[in-house]
Amino acid sequence: MNPPGAGIEFRQVTKRYGGAGAPLVVKGVDLAVPKGTLTTILGPSGCGKTTLLRMIAGLDAPTSGRILIDGQDVTPLGPAERNVSMVFQSYALFPHMSVIENVSYGLVVSGVGRDEAARRARAAMDSVGLTGYDRRAPSELSGGQQQRVAVARSLVLEPSVMLFDEPLSNLDARLRRSMREEIRALQQRLALTVAYVTHDQSEALAVSDQIVVMDAGRIAQAGTPEQLYAQPESEFVAGFMGEAMLFAGEALADGRVRLGPLAVPVRRPARPGKVKLAVRPEAWQVAAPGAGTLAGTLVKMAYLGSFLELTVATELGEIFVVSPDVDRRWQPGDTLALVLSGRNVSVVAAE
Repeated sequence: MNPPGAGIEFRQVTKRYGGAGAPLVVKGVDLAVPKGTLTTILGPSGCGKTTLLRMIAGLDAPTSGRILIDGQDVTPLGPAERNVSMVFQSYALFPHMSVIENVSYGLVVSGVGRDEAARRARAAMDSVGLTGYDRRAPSELSGGQQQRVAVARSLVLEPSVMLFDEPLSNLDARLRRSMREEIRALQQRLALTVAYVTHDQSEALAVSDQIVVMDAGRIAQAGTPEQLYAQPESEFVAGFMGEAMLFAGEALADGRVRLGPLAVPVRRPARPGKVKLAVRPEAWQVAAPGAGTLAGTLVKMAYLGSFLELTVATELGEIFVVSPDVDRRWQPGDTLALVLSGRNVSVVAAE
């Protein structure tokens, strides 16, 4: 039975390219993208994330398993039968056509009259901030404007599902930030069901209702951005979702974990015994020396405007710390003491 409100669902989907002896690039994936939400598929190169997107679009057929969109089994259907639109990394605009011709192209070839196609194209252009750009050529637009044309061209078809394949990778850092905000605002305003592939962790954290981290063709973990960042379930996810250091620790019977002289609570307690802990740099706080602190010596410091990066030598090894205390002027060789609040500290494995 289809989960209530699932816009996209994968049921034990596999994919291999080549004959029966070829390796699987997608290995038994079960996944649900709730209707009206944005799910980001994240992972290193070759993990299978773009293959998942292409199977949703119908550009690749699964080797086994089923794919459902809005409760309908679309596994045997081709791309034109799925009511899915895809925004590619390259934008794939027609250089010889104006903006409005690019946006209305899909409607025209599907038989919609030119006047109606133009009216709907202008409405889609208005929704992405391209009012008045009808007669511009793609070559006259900035990268961000070309991105908006590609989004409008997809929106005008009123798809059940929109797919984005690395849509911001060709833009500079400032434009990436503004465009991801625009895509997110548009998705929320129109209640679109979106699957979004990226390799950029900060982009995924910024735009997603759900993040799916892929590793070697399997889902390593799926959850909200906060769950993936603050409660990673494995060393791979902890290391992939931002910076994290791994430490050997001990889970205690009272639900805390011991790390050297420190004992801290964790959100997901483990059975008592030896464990591995993932600790984010911002989990550490610099404190006055005393009981319940970890003594250390400052090795180096970098000032980055709104925060400091500290490297502190301790009995646990060198620890990377991000501190918001930018007014402090420590010097290499200074004695420091570190504490952990328990936030952004996760048990990721038993030893």
